Amino acid sequence: MRLDRQAALALGLLRLCLAQVNFAPHFFDNGVGSTNGNMALFSLPEDTPVGSHVYTLNGTDPEGDPVSYHISFDPSSRSVFSVDPNFGNITLVEELDREVAEKVVILVTDANDEAPRFIQEPYIVHVPEDTPPGSSIFKVHALDKDTGSGGSVTYFLQNMQSTKFAMDRHSGVLRLRPGTTLDYEKARAHFVTVVAKDGGGRLRGADVVFSATTTVTVNVDDVQDMTPVFVGTPYYGYVYEDTIPGSEVLTVAAMDGDRGKPNHILYSLLSESDGAFEINETSGTISITQSPAQLQREVYELHVQVTEVSSAGSPAAQAIVPVTIRIVDLNNHPPTFYGENGPQNRFELSMYEHPPQGEILRGLKITVNDSDQGANAKFNLRLVGPGGIFRVVPQTVLNEAQVTIIVENSAAIDFEKFKVLTFKLLAIEVNTPEKFSSTADVVIQLLDTNDNVPKFTSHYYIARIPENVPGGSNVLAVTAVDPDTGPWGEVKYSIYGSGADLFLIHPSTGIVYTQPWASLDAEATARYNFYVKAEDMEGRYSLAEVFVTLLDVNDHYPQFGKSIQEKTMVLGTPVKIEATDQDAEEPNNLVDYSIIRVEPANVFDINEHTGEIRLKNSIRSLEALRNITPSGVYTWSLEVQAKDRGSPSFSTTASLKIDITDTEMLSRSPMDAFLMQTKDNPMKAVGVLAGIMAIVVAITVLVSTATFWRNRKSNKVLPVRRVLRKRPSPAPGTVRIEWLKFNRTKAAAKFVLQEDAPNENRNNHSQGSPPPPRAPAPPPPPGMAPSTAAAPWTVPTVSGSLSPPQPQCSPKPKALGSPMQSALVSELRQKFEKNNVASKAYF
Repeated sequence: MRLDRQAALALGLLRLCLAQVNFAPHFFDNGVGSTNGNMALFSLPEDTPVGSHVYTLNGTDPEGDPVSYHISFDPSSRSVFSVDPNFGNITLVEELDREVAEKVVILVTDANDEAPRFIQEPYIVHVPEDTPPGSSIFKVHALDKDTGSGGSVTYFLQNMQSTKFAMDRHSGVLRLRPGTTLDYEKARAHFVTVVAKDGGGRLRGADVVFSATTTVTVNVDDVQDMTPVFVGTPYYGYVYEDTIPGSEVLTVAAMDGDRGKPNHILYSLLSESDGAFEINETSGTISITQSPAQLQREVYELHVQVTEVSSAGSPAAQAIVPVTIRIVDLNNHPPTFYGENGPQNRFELSMYEHPPQGEILRGLKITVNDSDQGANAKFNLRLVGPGGIFRVVPQTVLNEAQVTIIVENSAAIDFEKFKVLTFKLLAIEVNTPEKFSSTADVVIQLLDTNDNVPKFTSHYYIARIPENVPGGSNVLAVTAVDPDTGPWGEVKYSIYGSGADLFLIHPSTGIVYTQPWASLDAEATARYNFYVKAEDMEGRYSLAEVFVTLLDVNDHYPQFGKSIQEKTMVLGTPVKIEATDQDAEEPNNLVDYSIIRVEPANVFDINEHTGEIRLKNSIRSLEALRNITPSGVYTWSLEVQAKDRGSPSFSTTASLKIDITDTEMLSRSPMDAFLMQTKDNPMKAVGVLAGIMAIVVAITVLVSTATFWRNRKSNKVLPVRRVLRKRPSPAPGTVRIEWLKFNRTKAAAKFVLQEDAPNENRNNHSQGSPPPPRAPAPPPPPGMAPSTAAAPWTVPTVSGSLSPPQPQCSPKPKALGSPMQSALVSELRQKFEKNNVASKAYF
């Protein structure tokens, strides 16, 4: 089903015709079996009817111009096809005969084993800078030896985001992007990286794509699109009074703005110069044509025109520049300083210290002038004096200038360091052999400002004063210094802080003293801390801290405790007295103890530091004391003294009774032990007794309540029992419990539990009511066996109270059986009466 020999020869001569293009068009290669493209490996059955549309040619032009299609045949073969020149449609025009062809074609399937390869490298192209946007500027070409899609090549730019160029992917034509222009003056060359990639194919069972890269160097050619440019502007020229006519004054220079292929330049004078000056049209040199003495003006303003001349000899771009020429005389005048009224060599100014950085000294009106011309009138200005404080501008002057002095270092302009600043203003010529110069004095009187803060001589002050100083006493003096003058240097002192309530400060002298009403006490507050403030008239201030320590003064007497009146001493055990001194510091609050007087005889030693009182070492039993006190009373009266170690020293004396006993006497009865244990704490004894009474009363209430409910159930009313105060003669049936028996006091009689006898007149009970139950017998005395008691002891079912008896009716308590008990009772009695507690307890 192949084409005959004539058709094969005809298809080998296809071409595209494109008029007026820069680059040739090309066919699209769509691969084997395609019905449009370049007719590569095209086949057709021999029985295809004549007039059939058998293929469509398809191509494109890189510039986008329209293309036309044509077919050429070998002269020895038949023309079997026709083509539509506009659309590329190919039609069969003669019958095909396969048997005519004797040649056999064997097709070998291609593998994609070749990479594209650029040919005719390197790629260098020159492009004028005025090339229109979108124009094609170059075409790259890469070959791939593979066929089909593996041999097709497409092109693209490696970096398409940052380039002025675009690439046609099929033809390899490089274009200038639309809207983009080239500029020789900005970039004279561009380097474009192009990538050629094949269509991909199978290689050893895998799909592969090969590519190659190349660089296109685009050199931008300059185009005459810039005007001439003058260099070295502005132009000033000077003509001296002894200049010879024809002498050069100055030279102007211009060049073509287009640097690639610059045009020739011609110079000319435009403005009227009165014929005094002329210019060389090729060199740009301006010369004077007349003697300076004949010139009517001191300054000439000339305008020089420069014109480009193209290669064709016609004028092109032009430019104009002004030129100033001054007529000057010889160097016969030195620089001179001027004030408002003429030449002046001393300038004075008053100003406040620390002006702002960069401030101009506007009070100085200084002008400097050199009457010469040209280089003779050029001189330098500088300040001679303390460096770095001011600077002068301008530093270089031509002919004349206003002199400006500017603050350079504000901190150095300090009234406290300098009252007057003196400088010399020096003007000296630069380029003259004579080096003429002149000077002027600049005197600046500084005025003070409030630029300093009052400062204390110390950050903190420490004072120590006795606590007994009277009110209004001086404590210390603080000092602050303000270097400013006048009212700005005056300092006002004040005081504040949580510890300043008891102190005042003199606003002018800084003396700190106590309040007139202040009473200092080291025992209450030993240290005070507050702040002092130094302030000037504008409120600028500083602070210092003051620490005042009160020195303790021995102003308190030692004080004995309340329990010193009576003590009980057991043989071998000391008793201790204690006194406290409220002074704040040692040695004022250290106390020493001593015995001043003892009756009947001194049998004691005392530790002067601890206050412990012991029997002398020679007394080891009560028998030894019996020899001293034949009466058998082991009670001693002492007068003890507590004395502090202050200067002067204070002391306090107290009377003390000591009852002496031994451990044998303490073990004779539990009551003795109880009294011994509670003799120094009467409240403990009261608490124990009150607890016992509360238990008894609670039990009594419970029993009475139970009895009441029992009688109520039996409809019987029992006589009312009530609490009565103790009577002189107890009624029959009264149960009295003696809790304590005293020898020398009536305190034990204050606590009695009793019950009144039934009173028929008081209660409205019927005569048939049964009598109240009898009270049980008291409990057996200590030591008696329960079997010897008359009956088991039970809690009586009576209500009772602890009530104080009538003094006149109180029975006398029985004497206790030992001196030790007597002493303990006496001591307890004193404490009871002092606290006045036991007589107030009722239940």
